Amino acid sequence: MGKDSKKKMKIQSQEALQVVQAVIDDADQALKDTSRKMKDSQLGKVTATTGMLTVGGTIGSSIAGFELGAVGATAASALTLSSLLASPVVVLGGIGIGVASHIKNKKMQEAKELLYKDAIAKQNAILKALNEEKNADKERIEYLTQINILLKEAIEDLRNDLGGAPC
Repeated sequence: MGKDSKKKMKIQSQEALQVVQAVIDDADQALKDTSRKMKDSQLGKVTATTGMLTVGGTIGSSIAGFELGAVGATAASALTLSSLLASPVVVLGGIGIGVASHIKNKKMQEAKELLYKDAIAKQNAILKALNEEKNADKERIEYLTQINILLKEAIEDLRNDLGGAPC
């Protein structure tokens, strides 16, 4: 995965994946407890803090930009040193960074696939709940609607990161 494809990723860090998981978990709680509203949810605090309903695109990329920069700088400095010094230890260190990065990317990809499937299932259940609870009070409907919006954004970001095709 090249640097350009990394930039196109909407969810670039473990922290961003945790935000998506929090949305899925909150949706699950909303489905189990029909009296639950935004004031009972952790999502109200997240959306109030960020000032927007963005899951991966904004929250994830701001955190991930720093992490990727540090890893890239380390890898680049290791490669520069290896070319200047031709030291086997430095070369092996650079290879180790590349292997670790590949493993991390593979784990992220697998986590994204699982979250993608979970998010779709929860969104379908939330849409069903919205239909079944159409006579619920305004706060409950708004809460379910917000969860649906967050799930939709998470699904779009995950679909983007997984190459646009359904898993």
